[in-house]
Amino acid sequence: MSLLRVRAFAKCVARRSLWEGGSVRGALAHCCPLCVSTRSGAVRRISESAVQLQRRNVSSVIPKTGDAKKHVVEQSQLVCVLEARIQQLRTDAVLDVRHAEVQFVKTPSSGRGVSSGRGPKSSSQEKTDIPKSGAKGPSKSQQSRWMEKLSQERKNKLKKQQHHQQEIRRTVKEKAEAESKDSKRSSQMLPGTAHKTISTTPKKTIPLLKTNRGFMKLSDKIRAAVSSTAVSTAATTAKVSKGKQKESKNQQPSEEMQKQAAIVAEARAKEQAEVAELERRLNQQVTQWTSSGISEGPEEVSKGTACGDIQLSICSYMEACVFSGDIDRAQSFLLSQHRVMSRRKQLNTGVYNIMMRVWAKKGTLNQIGRLFILLEEAGLKPNLGSYSAALECMGRNPSCSPRVITRCLDHMKQDGLSVDHLFSQCVFRQDERDMVLKAIRAIQPDYQPCLNLTSGERYSSLVQDFYTQRADHSYPKLDFTQDELRERFKRQLSVEQACTVTIDSVEAAKPVTKNMAKMRKLLTEKRIQWQKILLQALCEHKMTLANTNTKDYRVNLYPYLCLLEDREYVDIMIQSVAHMPPSGESLKILAGNLGNRVFTRYSVRQKYQNQMVEKLDKIYSIYTDLLAKETKEYDVLPREQWCNLEMEHSSGPRLQGGETSWPYIVTLELGTCMVDMMVKNLKINSDALNSAHDRKLIPILYHMYTFRSTRQIGFIKPHPILTQMQQEAMETELIFDSYVMPMLCPPVPWTSVKFGAYLLTPTKLMRTLVGAIQHEVLLEKCQSLHAVLDSLNQLGNCAWRINKPLLDIIISIFNDRGNDKLDIPPPLSEAPKIDHFNPQDPTYTASDKAQMKREMISAKKKCSEMHSLRMDALYKLSIANHMRDEIFWFPHNMDFRGRTYPCPPYFNHLGSDMTRAILVFAEGKPLGPKGLDWLKIHLVNLTGLKKRSSLQERLEYANTIMEDILDSADNPLNGKKWWMNADEPWQALACCMEIANAVRSPESTQFISKFPVHQDGSCNGLQHYAALGRDVIGATSVNLMPCDLPQDVYSGVAQQVEEFRARDAETGLKIAQVLEGFISRKVVKQTVMTVVYGVTRYGGRLQIEKRLKEIDEFPKDSVWDASHYLVRLVFSSLKEMFTGTREIQDWLTESARLISKSGYSVEWVTPLGLPIIQPYHRTRIQVLKSTMQQINLQINHDSKERPDTVKQKNAFPPNFIHSLDSTHMMLTALHCYSAGLTFVSVHDCFWTHALTVDSMNKVCREQFVALHSQPILQELSNFLLHKYCVQLSTEAKNIKYQEYRRLMLMLAKVPQTGDFNLQQRSPALGEYE
Repeated sequence: MSLLRVRAFAKCVARRSLWEGGSVRGALAHCCPLCVSTRSGAVRRISESAVQLQRRNVSSVIPKTGDAKKHVVEQSQLVCVLEARIQQLRTDAVLDVRHAEVQFVKTPSSGRGVSSGRGPKSSSQEKTDIPKSGAKGPSKSQQSRWMEKLSQERKNKLKKQQHHQQEIRRTVKEKAEAESKDSKRSSQMLPGTAHKTISTTPKKTIPLLKTNRGFMKLSDKIRAAVSSTAVSTAATTAKVSKGKQKESKNQQPSEEMQKQAAIVAEARAKEQAEVAELERRLNQQVTQWTSSGISEGPEEVSKGTACGDIQLSICSYMEACVFSGDIDRAQSFLLSQHRVMSRRKQLNTGVYNIMMRVWAKKGTLNQIGRLFILLEEAGLKPNLGSYSAALECMGRNPSCSPRVITRCLDHMKQDGLSVDHLFSQCVFRQDERDMVLKAIRAIQPDYQPCLNLTSGERYSSLVQDFYTQRADHSYPKLDFTQDELRERFKRQLSVEQACTVTIDSVEAAKPVTKNMAKMRKLLTEKRIQWQKILLQALCEHKMTLANTNTKDYRVNLYPYLCLLEDREYVDIMIQSVAHMPPSGESLKILAGNLGNRVFTRYSVRQKYQNQMVEKLDKIYSIYTDLLAKETKEYDVLPREQWCNLEMEHSSGPRLQGGETSWPYIVTLELGTCMVDMMVKNLKINSDALNSAHDRKLIPILYHMYTFRSTRQIGFIKPHPILTQMQQEAMETELIFDSYVMPMLCPPVPWTSVKFGAYLLTPTKLMRTLVGAIQHEVLLEKCQSLHAVLDSLNQLGNCAWRINKPLLDIIISIFNDRGNDKLDIPPPLSEAPKIDHFNPQDPTYTASDKAQMKREMISAKKKCSEMHSLRMDALYKLSIANHMRDEIFWFPHNMDFRGRTYPCPPYFNHLGSDMTRAILVFAEGKPLGPKGLDWLKIHLVNLTGLKKRSSLQERLEYANTIMEDILDSADNPLNGKKWWMNADEPWQALACCMEIANAVRSPESTQFISKFPVHQDGSCNGLQHYAALGRDVIGATSVNLMPCDLPQDVYSGVAQQVEEFRARDAETGLKIAQVLEGFISRKVVKQTVMTVVYGVTRYGGRLQIEKRLKEIDEFPKDSVWDASHYLVRLVFSSLKEMFTGTREIQDWLTESARLISKSGYSVEWVTPLGLPIIQPYHRTRIQVLKSTMQQINLQINHDSKERPDTVKQKNAFPPNFIHSLDSTHMMLTALHCYSAGLTFVSVHDCFWTHALTVDSMNKVCREQFVALHSQPILQELSNFLLHKYCVQLSTEAKNIKYQEYRRLMLMLAKVPQTGDFNLQQRSPALGEYE
């Protein structure tokens, strides 16, 4: 029983054991003094940390029978036992835990019960000390099993304490001897610097005293590194415990104990000196870190988001009211929130500014004055937006007195705000800026805004030369004229304005049958009918919401349903029905998609209303001068050019920012409302497909419940009639949102966190979990994101086109029942038939029914998977076919680790083998002297052969198979089909075609090639670990060390696994014998690759299971056992090959564990200055109540919740390596751009023209060396120490000193590096995986 529960129980019993004096006195004769004071009617007090709890009034209870005395005696005996148990549990706790003192207060001697806390004080309130060794019961004859149990536990406790004391003496002596040996070496190093490498081999550690949860065991050397913090605590606790066990207080400590105490004191003093020196050294760095722009403590993000969701909901609601013209609703809502103090606390200055903008447009200065008064009442200060609205209103009002403007400017100055900051930081809309400037010039006629208020740009040392030394830079141009680029801009603008794109399906090439025509006609008629029904239902629902007699402070959906035209809402709903999968969709996902579509259209309408589109058109037209081929050369980057143009054309609205995003709960609620209308109103005749049925109207969508794992979720499923109609119609058109399509013009360069990529469609710079705002908060505070933004712009500026010959071949196979071997999914007509059976049929046995049920479930799952894969391929091929004659671009953004991704979700170069094969560069370059060789080497790499061969050997092999290469290019479907056996068959076929065209050209060196050649890293994660730790063995395995032949770590692991398997097979292990001949590089590759990214044995088993299922010859009934067996062998092989890597992994893992245990999320900054925070927190449930159902939202990214320690520590090593990987890619992208190279990436796989492969490899190697020449781990250690140790308050350090000290020592102990010289060779990206 825990200490708190024992106390609570004792407190409860003490309250209930009060009675009248006459019935008690006879029993008191046999009680101990403690029990007497308790049964006299005491008021129990618990004082903890000097906080006195409120005195409680306790009423007396009078027993009705003579049995009450016996019951009272038993209760008082239990009190004695429990109080003794409390004292015993105290001795189990660690010394730095402060416990409450339990005291009993005697009641007045009158015996009339307990006096009220409000009555006069009694003169007989004496404190009774709790006996240290327990308390005696009323009599020996009444001794119960509680007393016996307590006595036995006391004996066991004494034995354990004696054993602990012996262990402490021995371990302290061993530590003293070890420290004396290492004292010379450690004294020469800085405090906190690791003087030995972290090993994975177990080490004997110092046992801690047993707590109420048992012994703390230190399992590895990571925790042993900080176990010294527990030595002094354990020793001191042992001394105290032993002192309490002494029978005589006058006994003097023995000579041995004095020596032990001296050793412990010396160790503690040394450790405290080390911590003090480390604190002193860190405090000296505070100024330097503060100037870096990331100086806020770890608690500031969570504080800043405490009311974020509520404030965001209020702002979005009011802006929706204002946008739809319902000013009165917005004003009354604000006033209702302001009147009630509890709701007023949820408001911020931005909420009041929304109404200030409205009244500023109307020139109503007195209303703005009232809002300033409300701000003061709310305890808020006006900000730049408030004064901007006031000055705008003064500028619009011709009769405004100059004295009023002067007074406004004086108030601004008193609040520490300047006029220049007004123009540089405020987000102006329409003509607001001009009106503000007009008001200021009424006082200062010659005033000119100073927009560039930065004190100088700060760059990382990695890119300092890139930005400051540009003499040899040669930025590439696009192969377009200015007029062509401007025309493309207008086309893209019209696409985004419409928000949707309608394209032809590749299935349209099929001949139209009579049934297809019938189904298409029926669907068209029904959709027209459904549109009318939904329009009427939407109007009725809006009227209901508008007339609902609710309180003003209640938020409803009415403003959100007035943002667009009614027909637009209906079109969104009809479109979602057309895309509904036959198996249905989760209500939460479907509602979220509908709400997001409404928000996207609303954002586009906002930009038109704010007059941003006209300014965007003007600036982009001038911006094309930087990109067009016929214009002059510039020495500025696209981001810099765009910012310069915005400053030159500062009049009018500001392009960057200004839109308020919707909270996820609002998006979901709006979408749920639309789904509810669809389910209730969309119906079809039951005899639509079969006239034999009785005619009645039935819903086409059903709201049902299903289970996902152990959770019951709402599900929207289409009726089988609708599914059959859509499948048989095979409609010729597909409707997509505009952001799904590639852009028809170069993307707008990223210039800030909130502006870039698409022209009108809202896009986030960083992809995050829905509702997570901590990433955005960090990005907005960061002032050194230029290198990150420029690398994203470089990736987005690469122009693409379609490989039309290959696309036609793929479409022909797609429409001809597909091909599983070539990853072309077949249609649902090829799906297995689902056999239904009657469970009540007596002819089936129980086993037959169970088997048929399993087969039916398996068939349904297979059909669902086939439909998903088929639709995915249909979307990709249809988009590619739509863009077949176009040149297009992929705007990029990134995830929270910095890894970059194209924004269009379906069709991009990060897709499958099929998708990559049909993409080529829009610009071609001649092959040059070595381009053809690189094409041949690239082809061999795509086949998966010759992994351990040198580049020259691969080239020679390609020359020997030229006949197969040319045959594949000429007769891909009717020839030898050599290309079909490659690992990446479609890319191999595309490469065969390119090689054939090159060798048949008059001069191969002059052949213009648009084909991208890939250069992939040799297990990139292990490369980074080897470079961080300067690990010679690891560096050799992943081609960081010079070798005669390229090393292939995957083949090496596969070879070692095969050796283990052969050995087990000889001993008669059946599964090892079954696996003979099936262990290959491909089977183990994914697991080896992801081990360094934190994959578990469970995840690794699933990966191997998937690979084994792909082998047709492997027995399917052995897949489960084989995957379990192989994952164990793979992990054992990696443990033997990469021991050095685990040292860094363990340090990162343990550091993250201690940080999250302290209550903070792990945060760091990449070498390029990108701030990263892990969004893993404990899950909280938020319930959304709707007319359909309650939706439980599991939110695990809320920064107000405590961090999820398991996820934080497991994710830190892979996320940190991912961030280094993305940093290397960004550095390579920037320097390739400055060299005029075409460059794109798929994470660690880099693409360029065959002509420039050597140049790109050189840049890649140089940037890898430059990156890892930085003291990355030491800088990480410094940052974490600054973030989680330096800025902790003194009070926090004192409260959790042991925790704080352990964290500080761990973060300071950076793993020692090896002897590998990084300058010998950098990563051989030419050696393909």
